[in-house]
Amino acid sequence: MKFRAEIDIMPQDALLDPQGKAVSSALKNIGLSEINEVRIGRHIRLLIESADKESAQAKVEEACKKMLANQIMETYHFTIENY
Repeated sequence: MKFRAEIDIMPQDALLDPQGKAVSSALKNIGLSEINEVRIGRHIRLLIESADKESAQAKVEEACKKMLANQIMETYHFTIENY
């Protein structure tokens, strides 16, 4: 079976986000001062071939922990659907 995983990786709330601060400041400069607390992260889409959804989830979890996310500085969340 084929599955598609959508993964969102964000800096942990306790850490500074220099990119988010820069975008927040730029938004104020163009007249969008109502937008605050900008955080910049990453979105990753994967296609997985696996016997079932549970094993696909395990593979995505392993990929996130071992390579895609730095668990000291980032959090991640993913969804999996049939492809």
